[in-house]
Amino acid sequence: MATLEWSQGLSLDLPLMDETHEEFVALLAAVEGASDDALLPAWRALVAHTAEHFAREDGWMAATRFASGNCHSLQHKVVLQVMGEGTARAEAGEPAVLRHMAAELAVWFPQHTQTMDAALALHLRRVGYDPASGTVHAPGALPAEPIQGCGGACSSDLAAEGTALHSEPAVA
Repeated sequence: MATLEWSQGLSLDLPLMDETHEEFVALLAAVEGASDDALLPAWRALVAHTAEHFAREDGWMAATRFASGNCHSLQHKVVLQVMGEGTARAEAGEPAVLRHMAAELAVWFPQHTQTMDAALALHLRRVGYDPASGTVHAPGALPAEPIQGCGGACSSDLAAEGTALHSEPAVA
């Protein structure tokens, strides 16, 4: 199994998002390389980071009318739920499930980053959103109504810019 490594192919030219994604990749690698004794603590660190990571992105979406009910936020919820189920199974004596989940996350994450997060990064740049301060520098560029759907092909706002993105959760 090849370990996911940070690369420029995962970069979205949004420094705070890229730093968070690079941390995710490092924590995922720590899970993949963990000894049996260190596996559950490494997994818990990944889950805690991922919860904060997703909450931050969901907050950016809400602040810039990238609807909170869109499929990007839904995918975050599903992945966190599955990761929580993995924690419960490992605590119940099935730690091997975490290694399988880590391998699935290594496949899912680049796809999520290059589709859903890329659409969000494009939107944030378009409205001049500063993730560090929460300031929208181009409020006139905010959509009149929250962007629905995936923020891609099913979103008329971003589809007008030629962004056709769609992703299914691969973590199960």
